[in-house]
Amino acid sequence: MSSVESLSPYGWLVVAWITAIPFGYGYHISVLNQLHSVLACESSLIPNNLPTCFELNDFTFSAVTSVFNLGGLLGSAQANVLMEKFGRRGTARISALFTALGSAIMCLSGNVSLLGIGRFLTGIGSGIGICLAPLYIAEVAPKSIASTLGVLTQLGIVLGIFFTQLLGVYFSSPDAGPNAWRLVLFFSFAVALIQVFMTGFMVESPRYLRSKSLRAGEEARAIERRIWLHGVGVGGDPAASPLLDERDPEAHPVAPHGNFSALTASQTLFKPPADVRLPLLIVCCAMVGQQFSGINAVLYYSNDILSQALPELGKYVSLGITVVNVIMTFPPILLIEKLGRKPLLFFSVAGAFISLTVLGMSLNFAGAAASTGPTAWTTVSSVFIIFFVMSFAIGLGPVPFVMISEIAPFYAVSSLSTIALSLNWLTNFSVSLLFLPLRNVLSGGAPGDPHHDPGKIGRVFWVFAAILALVMSVVWRKWKV
Repeated sequence: MSSVESLSPYGWLVVAWITAIPFGYGYHISVLNQLHSVLACESSLIPNNLPTCFELNDFTFSAVTSVFNLGGLLGSAQANVLMEKFGRRGTARISALFTALGSAIMCLSGNVSLLGIGRFLTGIGSGIGICLAPLYIAEVAPKSIASTLGVLTQLGIVLGIFFTQLLGVYFSSPDAGPNAWRLVLFFSFAVALIQVFMTGFMVESPRYLRSKSLRAGEEARAIERRIWLHGVGVGGDPAASPLLDERDPEAHPVAPHGNFSALTASQTLFKPPADVRLPLLIVCCAMVGQQFSGINAVLYYSNDILSQALPELGKYVSLGITVVNVIMTFPPILLIEKLGRKPLLFFSVAGAFISLTVLGMSLNFAGAAASTGPTAWTTVSSVFIIFFVMSFAIGLGPVPFVMISEIAPFYAVSSLSTIALSLNWLTNFSVSLLFLPLRNVLSGGAPGDPHHDPGKIGRVFWVFAAILALVMSVVWRKWKV
């Protein structure tokens, strides 16, 4: 009996369609980064026209940036309910609609409030989609290539970040025109709208159909024959489905799942059983360490971080960071099995800690000498911010999510995943909201303030380094593998 080894051309189209969701998520993570310089101005409103820019101080810009994470938290919290009620395909349409609507509002916004509302809506769409996309890919992929296709979620995210930076480099320049920045947001609207219309031509997840009803088996097999290159096996035997075997609970949707009832997230968080307490501590520390490493501060604000020390090169270094981010998506696929989870996490944390420490020092020296032009410290800052992204990508990025199913009892995996994702959004929100104000406090004031000292702008990264070392030391001591 032959087994399926690849997707059909239509199957690849289905996968590309769903990957547009993490692409949009990555796109909106960093969309305001390159646009900050043209979004903020001294006088914004132009009568009877869309404003060319807005009155944005650092705190207001941080609030508009971080509200994306609140939307993401709300969207993720409702994702499971939507997927059960509307199916995977229907939920994808809802996610794309939120992203399209939010992008349109941002594109046409006439004030900061509308800009924030649009960003909140794109956050909801991204929160729903980032839960849906990896699940859908896993459910439509042949078993032989499922783990390989799993990288597409992360690849979609980093490509989204790259494209928004690439477009921002041009459309934030004076030569592009005063309102050209709105085209960067229109691009996201167009991608999401295309995805909404394509939904009608896509298929439902065959595994989802089987889980809802035994009578849906024939429809599921028809979908598999359409999206897989060689059908479901010789003779069309459903038992040959590489997605299903006797150990797969969803191969028997009406069978009990064991003696333990699944824990809810609230039970896991507030009344964890004895065998869940240590996994809960490890997962929470890993998630806090991941986000308080400052990675999203770099992705949200790299232009703003670098503009004071590298006024001419900042936006190009930001673009270089996203290129490195794309390239470094692939090494963990091999290293995570060869080196192991814990050693890979250790090397990643060590590299991130060293990078943050040196980056803070080099930005201080580069900032102090900025008035005289680029110095050797300018180069050091550029190198170590890229080295930080590389260090994060090989371990701190993937391992905290991979470890959940490996350290938690089976009946608590789902609830721990919910807690992890919620904590991820909340810490992401905190970092994005507080980064610029904290940087200004540590450097004596905002840029332009008479008390502002550009020779202290890197101190905020020492705070990140200290938090990272503290929480990850708990993970290192408690995680027994």
